[in-house]
Amino acid sequence: MSADSNHLVEDFVPRRFLRNRHAQTLVGNFLRRQNFLPEAEERLFQVEDGVQILCHCHWHAQRGTRPTILIVHGLEGSSLSRYVIGVGSKAWKAGMNVVRMNMRNCGGTERLTPTLYHSGLSDDVGAIVRTLIEKDKLQRIALVGYSMGGNLVLKLAGEWGTAAPAELRAVAAVSPAADLAASADAMHHKSNRIYEWKFLFSLMQRYDRKRALFPEIYSPSRFPRSIREFDDLITARYNGFADAQDYYTRAAASRVADRVGVPALVIHSTDDPFIRMLPETRAKFLANPNVTLIETRHGGHCAFLAQANGYDGRWAERRMIHFFLQHGMA
Repeated sequence: MSADSNHLVEDFVPRRFLRNRHAQTLVGNFLRRQNFLPEAEERLFQVEDGVQILCHCHWHAQRGTRPTILIVHGLEGSSLSRYVIGVGSKAWKAGMNVVRMNMRNCGGTERLTPTLYHSGLSDDVGAIVRTLIEKDKLQRIALVGYSMGGNLVLKLAGEWGTAAPAELRAVAAVSPAADLAASADAMHHKSNRIYEWKFLFSLMQRYDRKRALFPEIYSPSRFPRSIREFDDLITARYNGFADAQDYYTRAAASRVADRVGVPALVIHSTDDPFIRMLPETRAKFLANPNVTLIETRHGGHCAFLAQANGYDGRWAERRMIHFFLQHGMA
């Protein structure tokens, strides 16, 4: 494990009886959370012609002088996902504005765009950041991404490189799907089929809603047998990719990991059930002086449940807020 030089946040130690990867992953979805966020302002952001994205915004007084975090959820999540609320609450208590983003079609927003969403749409995040800077005059912004959202924020940071807006102070990604092909194939392993089927049923229900709204664009499809097959049949077909492999190659943050030019925290567990980090991607992160890579032996997928020693035990959330406070977000 590599980390920065400040050890005010302890190393991750899994909660008792939760060392198993699946236990961490599943229990993390059901443990109760406290929500300290005030009532949200619902706001639509135009990210390209004919495409709007819904965000839920929580503003402190004099928002422009406060640091702001923009949180991006994972596959089939939304601005209401529990981990989004969790890190948002901690950021709010630390004095930060919070913007909870829904990717295209997520959070009940299928009507706001004729397009689908996928792991390559980093420009959507970038468009929201630029709007917050130009229209809201925000001076300090950090990005948080989970899983698929982690891929998006790292991809954006890599694409911007040293040309990122000065207002972007830091990026953090938890269990990022930066190696899309390897992670999609790991999802199809027999030990992970419960996760794959859950995602497939949700993805196909969403696709059916899109077909009903835009029958002139989308055609009926057989039910895919894997995430890779879904991306072959639907993601690639309707988003300009040759096939799933072309999509995975072009959309993966691993391609630009060496170009990340702002302070970035990457938290990954080596026992994640289905997110894989390839050795060459790990090497890129470790070789980039802007990236702090923390790898743990336990933690599951987007969970990292530690003992509740004076806090709620959501270690990754605490670690990200600490990282942001170190990098211009205090």
